[in-house]
Amino acid sequence: MEWTVIVMQLFTGLSLGMLYVLLALGLSIIFGLLTVVNFAHGAMFMWGAYAGVATFAITGNFWLALLISPLVIGGYGLIVERGLIRPLYGRDINYPLLLTFGLQLIMIEIVRIFWGTSDQPFSAPASLSMPVEIFGIFYFPSYRLFIIGITLVICIILWIFLEKTNLGLVIRAGTRDPLMVRALGIDMRRIWWLVFGIGSALAGIAGILAAPIRSVFPEMGIAMLVECFAVVVVGGMGSLKGAILSGIIMGEAISITTLFYPQMADIVIFLVMAIVLLIRPSGLFGKAGLLE
Repeated sequence: MEWTVIVMQLFTGLSLGMLYVLLALGLSIIFGLLTVVNFAHGAMFMWGAYAGVATFAITGNFWLALLISPLVIGGYGLIVERGLIRPLYGRDINYPLLLTFGLQLIMIEIVRIFWGTSDQPFSAPASLSMPVEIFGIFYFPSYRLFIIGITLVICIILWIFLEKTNLGLVIRAGTRDPLMVRALGIDMRRIWWLVFGIGSALAGIAGILAAPIRSVFPEMGIAMLVECFAVVVVGGMGSLKGAILSGIIMGEAISITTLFYPQMADIVIFLVMAIVLLIRPSGLFGKAGLLE
């Protein structure tokens, strides 16, 4: 096997890993501040893809769909947090878990009612349909390079927001000591509301980015959610840098396994999770006792 094939597969794994990164970041910031295990995150990923399909069907503009999809899903997340999640704060962690699990089933059924069960076609724009020469040795789909690039931009923007802004400082302080933040007169409910919306928007943009390379169908978020939870667990619950590193690792693990031993591709992510948890039970960057 030529080494160029391996390098090309590594790039493929990186593009897949970036989708995991976006989803895992959304799950991690929601859990890190709200301690809510959002089982509806996969359905929001799916709704993001359908929002993109609907916008493209109306406007014929991929870039407008890319903008509207996370805004719609982020706004939906704000409604979910205010109307459904907020009344459960202070209760056992299983309450929001069960609620979001049920919400996921409802969201899937809504899509089945209005869109049916068949796949919805959605293609990358013509400007991203041509392959790009990499290092002068092989050609790689430009759309997958676009996924890598836009995810890096989103990660940088999120880092600047959390590290360099006053609101980001409040969010980070709230993850460490919410009681002290409340004592300073800051309304943590608004912060929770905003964070849930941001996490939902990340799921939405991951959905529309995945749409041209994955089939758009009602159950598309279920498998992705299971894999994404594995990514979050490996990185460490609530850890953003863990979500980024783990997403890339898992994407590369699946891609390389697909190349050398395709039969193991569907389970390698869980093997990696088992190995990491045997060595570090709280994940790569997780904190022990976070779920207690």
